[in-house]
Amino acid sequence: MPKIRLEKRAGKSVTMISGLHTYGSKRLEKIASEIKSKFATGGTVKNGIIEIQGDKVVAIQGWFEEKSGEE
Repeated sequence: MPKIRLEKRAGKSVTMISGLHTYGSKRLEKIASEIKSKFATGGTVKNGIIEIQGDKVVAIQGWFEEKSGEE
């Protein structure tokens, strides 16, 4: 399970998803794209960490739990 935390940057919230660096950059980009589409928000992948705009910690935790149940 990834580590999901909230950071404040210049007064804005950013949800950080780490612990997935072993997945490889293409898979991280795919996961980030799915999250951005699902929650209608922006984001990026930097240094093996997915950064999603806004406070989406609870929603993304639920999304990962749902995904892990599918496997």
